[in-house]
Amino acid sequence: MVVIKLLALGLFIAVGATHINTANLHPFAPNGFTGVHQGAAIVFFAYIGFDAISTAAEETKNPQRNLPIGILGGLAICTFIYVIIGFVLTGMVPYKELAVADPLARALQLAGFNAVGWIVALGAVVSMSAVLLVFQYGQPRIFLAMARDGLLPQWAAKIHPRTKIPSITTLFTGIVVAVWSLVGDADETYDLTNIGTLFAFTLVSVGVLVLRYKEPDRPRPFRVPFVWPVTILSAAGCLFIMKGLPHQAWERFGIWLAIGLALYFVYGYQHSRLRNRA
Repeated sequence: MVVIKLLALGLFIAVGATHINTANLHPFAPNGFTGVHQGAAIVFFAYIGFDAISTAAEETKNPQRNLPIGILGGLAICTFIYVIIGFVLTGMVPYKELAVADPLARALQLAGFNAVGWIVALGAVVSMSAVLLVFQYGQPRIFLAMARDGLLPQWAAKIHPRTKIPSITTLFTGIVVAVWSLVGDADETYDLTNIGTLFAFTLVSVGVLVLRYKEPDRPRPFRVPFVWPVTILSAAGCLFIMKGLPHQAWERFGIWLAIGLALYFVYGYQHSRLRNRA
């Protein structure tokens, strides 16, 4: 699926690069830094798959070496592709023509490449499916880790005897996502995904620093170099991007956060093995 996705993007770049009109690149940032800030907040969900790699630590050979390479290497490659695609896309057609669900295919159609546009649109379908599979892979393992600590019932920590995966939480996640896709609004889902993940990243960044002092002797198979600037800049960057999300996203986030805290204090706080061990 990733190969198909990369081939579709490569086809778009190869065809689109021959029809770039530099006049379309002016003004370079028509909405100023505010537009860049809000755009980063909106598109952040596209980068969530990189942290999903970390949930595969138990199923990875030599995770201390391979996970950082996979995360940082993938991040660098995808960022480079994003820049190239963005340059070609906005160079082909005026940016105001791209406010559609499939901007790559739309740009090709406006440039007269209808057949190529259909091929790229098909690649986009495969691409979205691959992204969903990554999320479906990561979330059950997060539930598994929470259940091991007692934050969720123990049925969520059960491993399938044959496949050796958290099958119950995999099915649960798939059903919830399928039902939500029937009734959920896409834009609101993106915003909630972004703000929830950014908040989680902020907590993780701060938590790494806090544990350095609360539990200095804790075994650390993964090392964080330059822990002070890395964690502080990471948390500040996440909060800054969160600020660019719409007011409605903050309201919905507050509601879901309250629900999560209620579940924690009703069930997780009493059953947490980490808290009881401390």
